[in-house]
Amino acid sequence: MNKYLILIFTIIAVLILSGCADKEVNLDNEFSMKLEVGELEAVNQDEQPFSTSDQNGEYWLANFIFTNCNTVCPPMTANMAKMQREMKEAGVEIPIVSFSIDPTNDTPAVMKEYAELYQPDYSTWTFVTGYAPETIERFANVSFMVPAAEEEGTDQFMHSTKFFLIDKEGYVREGYSGLDVPYADVIKDIKKVVD
Repeated sequence: MNKYLILIFTIIAVLILSGCADKEVNLDNEFSMKLEVGELEAVNQDEQPFSTSDQNGEYWLANFIFTNCNTVCPPMTANMAKMQREMKEAGVEIPIVSFSIDPTNDTPAVMKEYAELYQPDYSTWTFVTGYAPETIERFANVSFMVPAAEEEGTDQFMHSTKFFLIDKEGYVREGYSGLDVPYADVIKDIKKVVD
């Protein structure tokens, strides 16, 4: 009889512990990616130092743009501005970083002028530049597995149109369309992991 009680208590204990584990967010199951974001030193739109390592310890969103873009960047940036407002309304504000893929043209002053068109809240949105073109190309290719290269014979660049969610440990965990943004899904994902 005692053996049966011990067995029953053991099964109950295992079920209780399993139930507790299920309440925690398992990021490997929740998100579709796990790419490590490399170290990148830059400056922001106000010429202040920026480093990707400064973002460690918090979730953040990132995208790639350039100010001279005549196709996807203006709508992407407008969408990111809307994303910032939507997050604020939902009470889940996290930092946003927009990386220039044309640092030769995109000086901090040019980035600031471009940013102003979209009325960002700079307390949570940073526009960065100030590295070599080869550096940002390699950073995009390796850390995000996306292109960032000048289109031959033009002043335009090939680049990703995604918004990326990066976790506290510095891993890219999800990518969302930056042109047809699933705002509710992004906020839902952020709420899963942000207190």
